[in-house]
Amino acid sequence: MKLKLLLALAAVSFAMQVRAQTQEFSGWGAWFHTQKFSEHWGMMFDAQFRSSDNWSYLKNPLIRPGVSYYFKKNKIATVGYLYTGTHKVTDIENSFRREQRIWEQYIYTHKIQRTSVMHRFRLEQRFVDSQGAKEEFFAQRMRYFIRGVIPTTKVNEFTQGTFVALQNEVFANVQNKDATNGSVFDQNRAYVAFGYRFSKFFDMEAGYLNQYINQIETQANTMNHVAQLALYTRF
Repeated sequence: MKLKLLLALAAVSFAMQVRAQTQEFSGWGAWFHTQKFSEHWGMMFDAQFRSSDNWSYLKNPLIRPGVSYYFKKNKIATVGYLYTGTHKVTDIENSFRREQRIWEQYIYTHKIQRTSVMHRFRLEQRFVDSQGAKEEFFAQRMRYFIRGVIPTTKVNEFTQGTFVALQNEVFANVQNKDATNGSVFDQNRAYVAFGYRFSKFFDMEAGYLNQYINQIETQANTMNHVAQLALYTRF
């Protein structure tokens, strides 16, 4: 039932394409790392690099470390920091608008038959710098993420081999939405990928991510078609 919910949420993003007025094509590269130091303590880290439309230049670098507490193996709370920004290059402008965040999240994982399913609930406090005529602002955003990893072969414990990954993430503005897009709904990201697990410590995958961005009323909403390459390490 929950796997069907994952597929339904992913379908919602693709259905939104009929409303999108601006189409973009970009590439994202990502590295996601988790590490345990003891029974209860560990860390998470990810670094991402996202291109502008048509792969013209690096638009968004992201660095996101966090400290984790393991209530159980499948129940993890994390507090962290993120540094990012938006690089904009035009014929008359070359600017970088910095954004910093504090974030808190809770992850719950479980299995449905041979499919590993992860639910992530994240709250972000966003501190966005001023840039030109745009003033600095503070806002909060909630994100719900669900991901399923489906091995292509029937195994009791999946430690090596190919897999299919399906995921969806919904973003909602919960404070100061007028500073962002004036709406509770911020964006949706649906993703499908094919990957290979080299060992229980290392995965690599490549896939397609469909990002639907709800813009302010004066701008057309955006449908971003993303080719993504991702590495996952676990120690």
